[in-house]
Amino acid sequence: MIQRIFISSVQVMLFADRLEIWNPGSLPPGLTIDSLKGPHPSIPHNPLLAESLFLAEYIEKAGSGTADMYKLCLAAGLPDPLFRQDSGGVVLTLARAPAGTKAGPGQDQVGTKSALSRHQVAVLRKCLQEEVLTTLVAATGRSDRTKFRHQVLNPLIEQGFVEMTIPDKPRSSNQRYRITTEGKAVLDSLMH
Repeated sequence: MIQRIFISSVQVMLFADRLEIWNPGSLPPGLTIDSLKGPHPSIPHNPLLAESLFLAEYIEKAGSGTADMYKLCLAAGLPDPLFRQDSGGVVLTLARAPAGTKAGPGQDQVGTKSALSRHQVAVLRKCLQEEVLTTLVAATGRSDRTKFRHQVLNPLIEQGFVEMTIPDKPRSSNQRYRITTEGKAVLDSLMH
């Protein structure tokens, strides 16, 4: 007997009012569309890949990604993400802000205390212990220090989430950065 295997790719479609992501396959047994909104077990199709992503800090904790999507949409003033099973796959629909408006901060900007880019969250985590600039840049996977300062680090300092250990000498070779009490509160609110 010959078995046919069909391989499909993830499809990403951008519309004026929404972003839709179609992923081939179905939810793992035991998971439902409704269960994705809250805490749920992580049942990865490829546990080795999931573990590697966790160890590389690309994912935070198993089963938390969809709950984070709900929190981030709420923080940006957007409707909840919508999940549905359709045409042999799972479709995620994320609303876009109406033309001419801004739903929340851009990818690397801080606009509100609860809406940080993934790079800024990575920096806050690293700053739980005093760190040098090169360590912070490396934590985000960026290479341009100037852009990193302008787009990621300086907005965190301006918002009062991160502080310099030697504020009088911002370019000192001994300069380190640490998270503030307000920064810890923001980080805690993002992780819960």
